[in-house]
Amino acid sequence: MIKRWSAPNGYRQVLAISLPLVASMSSQTVMQFVDRLFLAHYSVEAIAAAVPGGMLSFLLSSVFLGVAGYISTFVAQYIGAGSPDRVGASLWQGIYFCFISGAVLAGLSFLADPIFELAGHAPEVRPLEAIYFQVLTAGAVFNLLTWGLGAFYLGQGLTKTVMIVNFIGMGLNIPLDYALINGWWILPEWGIVGAAVATVASQAVMVGLYGLFIFRPENDRRFGVWRNRAWDGELMRRLLRFGLPNGIQFFVQIAAFAFFFLIIGRLGTDELAASNIVFSLDHLAFLPMVGFHMGAVVLVGQAIGAGRPADAAAATTSTLHLTWVWVGLVGLLFAAFPGWLMDLFRARTCDAAGFAGIREMGVLLLRFVAMYVVFDGTSLVYSAALKGAGDTSFVMKMVAALSLGVMVLPTYLVVVWLGGGVVWAWLLATAYLMVLCTAFYLRYRYGPWRTMSVIEPAAAAH
Repeated sequence: MIKRWSAPNGYRQVLAISLPLVASMSSQTVMQFVDRLFLAHYSVEAIAAAVPGGMLSFLLSSVFLGVAGYISTFVAQYIGAGSPDRVGASLWQGIYFCFISGAVLAGLSFLADPIFELAGHAPEVRPLEAIYFQVLTAGAVFNLLTWGLGAFYLGQGLTKTVMIVNFIGMGLNIPLDYALINGWWILPEWGIVGAAVATVASQAVMVGLYGLFIFRPENDRRFGVWRNRAWDGELMRRLLRFGLPNGIQFFVQIAAFAFFFLIIGRLGTDELAASNIVFSLDHLAFLPMVGFHMGAVVLVGQAIGAGRPADAAAATTSTLHLTWVWVGLVGLLFAAFPGWLMDLFRARTCDAAGFAGIREMGVLLLRFVAMYVVFDGTSLVYSAALKGAGDTSFVMKMVAALSLGVMVLPTYLVVVWLGGGVVWAWLLATAYLMVLCTAFYLRYRYGPWRTMSVIEPAAAAH
């Protein structure tokens, strides 16, 4: 334990890289938590609409986000290989990709009404879901660019800059969220629309900050962040070759959970509201774990680029131990205080008796979260090692096969055909995460990731 603290890619180095990312993800958690809290206090219909609308917007963006975020692996491997001049070219291919993807998503925002009509949710919830989705999707280019531009610093391991930008975004989003949802000072009361506008506005500010930080003369001298802005067809093809499986995996996993919530919505508004609240609380555990995941991708990528797979394995093990500490604490919180956590989401227009059914369901569902969070965290760490090396195709295929075979089809069969309730749905989601964790562990233990690379052979051999 003491030796691992100071060893290469030991606990100290992992914490130095990952803690700012954990803080960044925590800021995202806080923003989503506060957003849901404000909407829950505004009305039951608003909180019932927020997760399906937001999840569907994120679902359509997810393939593009997965590609944009994967730029960090290219940066990390080029840094590890001693080829910093290729970093600027990688960054610009990502920027071009983000603008093209943003235009596609803006066009897809007009599909909101027919999509939510098909979902079959309550009539008072559907228009709120649709407008929340439309605003977030029309402005998705800003979210894409925060991922793509942030990859420049993430791949270098300069994660404090990413943390600072995220904290500024949070500092803007929270007061703007409250003001535009409820109407404050000279700002209008826009309800759920205000929540979406506040999110897009804070993301636009974050993009501006990244632009100011990145496009400086010293970065151009070292990395070519301006002089290497030309379209590079070969590099774009490599980004799509390795990044698209990452994005598709992201899409499939989110689609599986979007389907999960659409099916739960058929059980009733109380079941949907309770599941949405529990899912929002789950983010208290999940997004900080993503910070450890991202840190592991960077450390593994740099080690693979430098031709040191043993250091990549050390980073994975160190990250796994630290992740287990986090999920243990959060799981204990969920198991010990489920009722108190659910009470935080009671709407101001809903008395204790009216909220009792939602609360009772939520308390039970939080027990599932307390159990599966360990498997979720473990799978994130092992998948980080695979992604950092370039084994994104396996991750994509495994997520697609298991999400369909263990969660999506069984949930539809049990809930829609056999009349099972919300507990059965969450039991199947728990089983999916357990099996996925096992698959990633076996691939990490026996797979070829130690000999893989995403960068061109000439750079890797540099």
